[in-house]
Amino acid sequence: MSGFRTFRGSTFIFLLVEYCLVGCDITDGNAEHLKREHSLTKPYQGVGSQWDFWGSTLVTSSYVRLTPDERSKQGSIWNTVPCYLKDWEMHVQFKVHGSGKKSLHGDGIAVWYTKDRLHPGPVFGNQDQFHGLAIFLDTFRNDLHGMDRSFPFISAMVNNGTVSYDHGKDGRSSELGGCSADIRNRDFETYLAIRYSRGRLTVMVDVDDKNEWKECIDIGGVRLPTGYFFGASAATGDLSDNHDIISMKLYQLMVDHTQEEENLDWTKIEPSVSFFRSPKDNIDDPTGNFRGTALTGWKVFLLLLCALLGIIVCAVVGAVVFQKRQERNKRFY
Repeated sequence: MSGFRTFRGSTFIFLLVEYCLVGCDITDGNAEHLKREHSLTKPYQGVGSQWDFWGSTLVTSSYVRLTPDERSKQGSIWNTVPCYLKDWEMHVQFKVHGSGKKSLHGDGIAVWYTKDRLHPGPVFGNQDQFHGLAIFLDTFRNDLHGMDRSFPFISAMVNNGTVSYDHGKDGRSSELGGCSADIRNRDFETYLAIRYSRGRLTVMVDVDDKNEWKECIDIGGVRLPTGYFFGASAATGDLSDNHDIISMKLYQLMVDHTQEEENLDWTKIEPSVSFFRSPKDNIDDPTGNFRGTALTGWKVFLLLLCALLGIIVCAVVGAVVFQKRQERNKRFY
């Protein structure tokens, strides 16, 4: 089985997962650690008891349609049971499809782990200034100046209730990382995996019919409390799509914690990302990037490399000039 899928491999395998593609059987997963009270699967018998839905959401025996391919629709589905797992992995099977061509479709799906649930709002059908984690599968480009990335685009945001999602900038000012992924109108199954363990958030996708995970986001220093709710929402505006959830499966990760960590009241943790600039500090950054730790390290390396190359070039040029002068001086004697 895949190291990412079961998360029972060695530390060496885990490190490899962070930097490469991981082949796996998409139907695997440790059923022993599947948390059924937090999972949504066919034929969706838990809807009405363990899951509530709102808005345009339609529950069938084959899928949960958050929005139909119609304008100005919003829908969501939320787990009624708060999650008290410290380490977890959520697998989401979804489908985004519709009649719109090229860029004439929208707006996308969001997967949530938040303090509040069933609070409709402007952020893909859910409230703004939320507490917790959101993974956005954004299918429509709003920022016409942000042409350095292609859409659909998947991004992550952690919020403590003070930051607003900027639709006009496609959430760049508050995103922690992201990737482009061709998730719309695919003829095969599409999947998203969200893993949170030991303060690290990893998002993987399987959207190319290759039966393997591809890393999208990997962020350290993330702090999320326990006792929040899982959910999914979607919205359409002037443009539309069908936004379907096929399944949401939550797995408990068997991770050892120190006694100090075990003694913490995890329900009191404030959602935060300690290794990055505040989202407010990123507003004027035209690139929308604030992967502070990783990118800063690469920038330092590149600067040192450039400095070293510059020194070598100067030394070579200096040696050549010195040799020429020596030869010139010999001709005068």
